[in-house]
Amino acid sequence: MSTLTQKIPQELYRVVMDSSVNPLAALPKMVRFQFMSILAFMWSGVFSLWIGNLALFGPSAIGHMIVLLGVFFTADTFRRARKFAASQNN
Repeated sequence: MSTLTQKIPQELYRVVMDSSVNPLAALPKMVRFQFMSILAFMWSGVFSLWIGNLALFGPSAIGHMIVLLGVFFTADTFRRARKFAASQNN
């Protein structure tokens, strides 16, 4: 697989899913998280309707929220660790 065919999907993913790169980047972190949560909830509904089974909406929405919470808290932990390490070096 060429590097171009690998790079394009990765960049497209970052533009949509990485809130430090997408158009939400200018917003405060908590607001970005709230908007990303709303979008995840909306896309859970879209995919549930798309496959024709509204019964899957609940599990899909919960799954998306769990993933978002995990990513948010992991990123926050990394940010705090970086900040702590920087304060120890000064």
